[in-house]
Amino acid sequence: MGMIGHRFRCYPGRQQENILLRWIGCQRFIYNSKVKEDRYFRAFARKALSLTGQKPPIDQQYSQFIGPDTAWLREVPSQVLRNGAVRWKQAYSRFFQKLSGRPTIHGKGGEQGVWLTRELFAFEEDGEGGYHLRVGTKKHPLGRLRYVADRPHTLPASIVISINAGQWHVSFATEDDVIHPRPAEIQAELSQWDEASLHAATIGVDRGVAVPAYASTGSVYAFDPVQKQRMARKERQRLRWQRRMARRAKGSSGWHKAKKRVARTHTYANNVRKDFAHKASHALVTAPGVRLVVMEDLKVASMSRRPKAKTDERGRHAPNGARAKAGLNKGILHSAWGKIRTYAQYKAPRNNVLFLVVPPHHSSQECAVCGHIHPDNRLSQSRFVCQRCGQTDHADHNASRVIARRGVTAVIGQCKSHQQVGAVRPEPPSPDGYAGGDQGQSQKGKRPTAHRSSKPETMPTTAQAV
Repeated sequence: MGMIGHRFRCYPGRQQENILLRWIGCQRFIYNSKVKEDRYFRAFARKALSLTGQKPPIDQQYSQFIGPDTAWLREVPSQVLRNGAVRWKQAYSRFFQKLSGRPTIHGKGGEQGVWLTRELFAFEEDGEGGYHLRVGTKKHPLGRLRYVADRPHTLPASIVISINAGQWHVSFATEDDVIHPRPAEIQAELSQWDEASLHAATIGVDRGVAVPAYASTGSVYAFDPVQKQRMARKERQRLRWQRRMARRAKGSSGWHKAKKRVARTHTYANNVRKDFAHKASHALVTAPGVRLVVMEDLKVASMSRRPKAKTDERGRHAPNGARAKAGLNKGILHSAWGKIRTYAQYKAPRNNVLFLVVPPHHSSQECAVCGHIHPDNRLSQSRFVCQRCGQTDHADHNASRVIARRGVTAVIGQCKSHQQVGAVRPEPPSPDGYAGGDQGQSQKGKRPTAHRSSKPETMPTTAQAV
């Protein structure tokens, strides 16, 4: 049984906003205080000989942070402070599981939120199949918080009320009552199919900068002209308000106004990318007759990493192509590759579809008909002409067909070799959460060594179901 995430817009009043902002600040203060306390204990343990071999305490105590200088912490419910310490403990647990780094200081910029457990909120039925959200305690009441639910939901155990660029949201997770098949079960079923039937039920997806997603069925998923026009206008507004923000005194009311306007432009573009990724992923996993969706296993963080600084023989800075790389990184971020993969990954089992990732090596140079691999096969960004069989196609469409064939080969091959399809960790998050693109060329810009063969390329690593 899985979990379903919900995120709805909410509209607190002016007084409610002030209370929520106070709760957010106090919970952030407790979290940051636990981070500083842990850093102090670890530094003291390294320097004190008497504490050699002793581990710093990792607990959820927070009462030591409430004193005469922090009496304002008593103006919020104690559960808000306790949850700040719990969030720090949970972050440390993720560090021990090697899922993230050690907890760090949370700043005041960006999205801010407060985690509320069942003692601090209640969903009341409105008599029409929906709910009213009441927040607060008897001593610290917030009142009824108006929120708009675009779909029905069950009652959660905890919620997060957040604010970003002046917009408030309430988010939570509820249990999914429907039992969906696991990827290994779907893979076991598909491995019994013959290759022709499985290929007919497979969709390969090639992700690129010019075209965010190109399916092997010929479907193209890209932003519509209206979205492109509006995001370009928002980009111009962002640059304008950034210049105004730079000219104003930091911390002034005008500076905060410009900062909020800059954040709104980022929020609009991010919402457009989320909407596009949800629609594209939904269309992929719900296509008629599809049972297998295949994408390339691309390392987005590596592909979007800024180039290292270079120096000449005199030790002075030399050109390193940072400007061109920044433009490529921006295009990758804009294409929402990572969101498409993430959304398709969790939507696939709900539709009895297997989501698979395959090695990306030379997918843009391989012919989908004869399997011949050569750099000269791809004449331009959109034109593909096989140097052996003469097959011509759109380069992204040809790559998606290659990816689909690799997925079919992986499923059939794993069945024959009795290898179990395992889970794979999600890609590391980037500033925009996207996932990588074509890796026909190495990161250093060198052309990979190609070979001429009439057989399909041997897979350098095994495919993985997610």
